[in-house]
Order: sequence, then structure tokens, then C-alpha cells
Amino acid sequence: MNLNLQRLMSRSAGGDLQQGSPGAPSRTRRKGMIALAILGLIALVATGATASYLALVRPTPLRIAVGPANSEDLRVIQVLAQAFGRERSRIRLRIVQTDGATASAEALATGKADLAVVRGDLNLPKDAMAVATLRKNVVALFVPPAPKGRKAAAKITTIPQLAGKRIGVIGRTAANVELLKTILMQYAVNPAKVEIVQFSTGEIAQAVQSSKVDVFLAAGPVNSRITNDAVAATMRNGKPPTFIAIDSADAIAANHPAYEATEIPAGAFGGSPARPDDDVKTIGFSHHIVARKSLAEATVANFTRQLFAVRQSVMAELPQASRIETPDTDKDAGLPAHPGATAYVDGEERTFLDRYSDYIWGAIMLMSALGSAGAWFASRWRDERTGSPLRERLMAMLSLARVAPSNEDLSALQAEADDILRLALDGFEQGSLSESGLTAFDIAITQFHNAVADRRTFLADSLQSPARPRPVVA
Repeated sequence: MNLNLQRLMSRSAGGDLQQGSPGAPSRTRRKGMIALAILGLIALVATGATASYLALVRPTPLRIAVGPANSEDLRVIQVLAQAFGRERSRIRLRIVQTDGATASAEALATGKADLAVVRGDLNLPKDAMAVATLRKNVVALFVPPAPKGRKAAAKITTIPQLAGKRIGVIGRTAANVELLKTILMQYAVNPAKVEIVQFSTGEIAQAVQSSKVDVFLAAGPVNSRITNDAVAATMRNGKPPTFIAIDSADAIAANHPAYEATEIPAGAFGGSPARPDDDVKTIGFSHHIVARKSLAEATVANFTRQLFAVRQSVMAELPQASRIETPDTDKDAGLPAHPGATAYVDGEERTFLDRYSDYIWGAIMLMSALGSAGAWFASRWRDERTGSPLRERLMAMLSLARVAPSNEDLSALQAEADDILRLALDGFEQGSLSESGLTAFDIAITQFHNAVADRRTFLADSLQSPARPRPVVA
């Protein structure tokens, strides 16, 4: 029977629980193997978490559309991109050069760029949202003085007087022409009755000398070199140009949210006498850095934070960087701010744990559940692998003990039961049998011993004489 038991264990448990087997691992060795498995699992999870974290914190390249060539906007973005690289920032800029603000807006709309430098008064993509204000511009309308020796025409001081005049728009962009038309229509001046001519900055002096232009329009920052040069070019005989106020600036801003009422401060364009000699009411608009609404909030927040972190150092190299401002975060702003930029401005940026705490806790709970399920299945597997064949054999021996013909057979069964108990204890010590499995063995072995005792009593009684009193069996 012992031979049959050894064969049974060799088939059911692979022979690794046989008593005296030199290859059987000790309980200490089994604990070491379990510890190594746990450490391997922890290392695997840590590696995955580290890889995920590095994927989140590694530098993120963003494509930014800006133009045209040789413009101040392009120069500012180039310097910012260099500063981001020097600071090893998490955001890196990849410049997509375009022909101007309109082309930049189109690049953003078609997905060729993640960010774009655009004018606020253009038709922007529907999902464009402000990240920062690159610069604020003012509109300057000024009339050059009459040439020396020529009879001065009727002095132009108001916008309605522009009807029938020749207006020179500085800059080749069509947006400035549309801006002029907006101003004219506010004063009921038909743009068709005004001759509009566009000049580059290098052509202003020639236009002034030939007296081909009655009024000039320039749009740019107050301290813009282009506007300053244009105003200086219209000086004649030491006389500065006359600036025309846009008194209906508030009404224009109300009808066109892209514009705002503002003023050109006295002396903004320098010179002596001051140009202008008094504050001039006008309208203004902004150049924005915009992003698509779908761009991740954390990415935009990181870009905005880095932008204002390097602005101070960039100003020493490029004074125009001082014009960069935070976007308007009011809900009723004409161009809504991106949630990432709003979070930075309002000081509500979320940390890594804030953004991913739900996922982290969910992963921990999932791992805990999987670990518990795995432990339960492992326990069941160990019991089925080791305990089930032994229990089945023990239950078969229990049936044999109830019908054993002699005490010798009972002794053989008892010896085999001792071997089974020894194997079960070895399995528990080595970790291949759970505590619940050992409890089941305890119940089965107790029933077996009771059956053996009952059978021995029966065999002893059957050998005694019928007249002889039966002994009391404890």
C-alpha cells in the first residue's frame, strides 16, 4: 500500500512531496521563492509606474505657427523657443513659419500647428482659445502737414471728413484694410468712397513727399518701431502730423468684441514737439497666442507657466517680450482663455497626483483585488494539486477499514494513513497545502481512526465465545 501511495503522490503532485526526496524544497526555501516572486511583481509595477511618469514628464514638443518672415512676432517666438531649450523646459517649441496671422490661424485649424500667433480681429477657428496676449496694438490715424509753399487744403480733424480722401494703410496685411472699413462704417462713411492704398514701411517717405496720401493708418504697439518710423516720416519743416481721434471707440468695441477702446498717450511717439501733443482716443486689438481647445489642460498650463518664467530673462535680449501678458480669463471675454491658461492665472494648477489620483487609487484597488483573487485561486490550486488526491485516498481507506477482515489489514491501513498524514504535514510546511486543506485532513483522519477503532472492536467481539461476557471497549 505504501508503494501505491508513493505512485499516487508521484502522479498527483509530481513527486515533490515524497518523504526523503532530496529535491523537495524546505519551508525556508519556499518562503524565499515567494519573496522573490513578490519582489519581482513589485519591480514590475514600479517599472510600469516609472515608465508612465517619465512619459508624462518628458519634454513635450509643441508646434507654433507664426509669421511673416522678419516680423517682430516671429523674432519673439524664436527667442522664446531658444530660452525654453536653454532652461530644459518640459515644453519645447517647434516653429512653423507662415505668411502672416491669417495663415497661422489656418495652420491651427487644419492641425498643422498646436499653437498659433493670431490677431484677435481675424476669423479664428471655432475651437481656438487664448493662452497668452503677445502684444496689444493701437490704431493711429494721422494727417501729414501740408508741404511748404503749397496752399494747405481743408484741415482733416474728424473721421467723417475722410470721405473722398486717399488713405494710406501701412502694412500689406488685408486685416488692416478691414479694420479701416470698420472704423469708416461706424461713422457712416462708405468705404467705396474712400481710396485705400497699402504701403510697406519703406514706401512711407516717398508717399509723403509726393503728397499722394491725405491720411495714414498704422496699427501696432504704442512703442512699435514701424509706427514710430511712419510718424517720423510724415514730419515736414519740423511740424508733426495731426492725429485724428476715434471718439466712437466704445461703440466700436461694443459692436465688435475683438476691439477695445483705448488711448494713445501724449508723446507716445516721441519727438519735439510731442507726438501727439495730447492723449488721443482710439481703438485697440491684441495679438494672441492661441491653442486648440482639445490640447491637454496640463500641457497648456505647463507652457503658460514656462512662458512667464522665462519672460524676465528674455526681456534683456528682446525688450518686446515685456508686452507679453496673461489672457483675459473672464467668462464673457471675446476670446475665451484655455482652461490650462486659466488654471495657471488663477493659481489652480493641478499636480500630478491631483490629475491622476483617481487612476492611481483605482489601479491600487484593482491590484489588491487581483492579488486576493490570485491568492484564492492559488490556494484552491494547491489544495486540488496536493490535498485532493490524498483526501480521496484517505476516504477510500475509511471505507476499507470498515470491512477489513483482520487486524493485520487494519494495521496496514493505519501505516498508510500515517504516511498520508506525514505527507500532508510536509505539504503544509512547504506551502503547497493551505491551512483550510490541513483542517479537512484533520477531520478525515479523525474519522479514519474512529472507523479503525470500531472495526477492531468488532473483530475482537467476533472472536469471543457467545457465553463469555463481552468486554467493555472504551
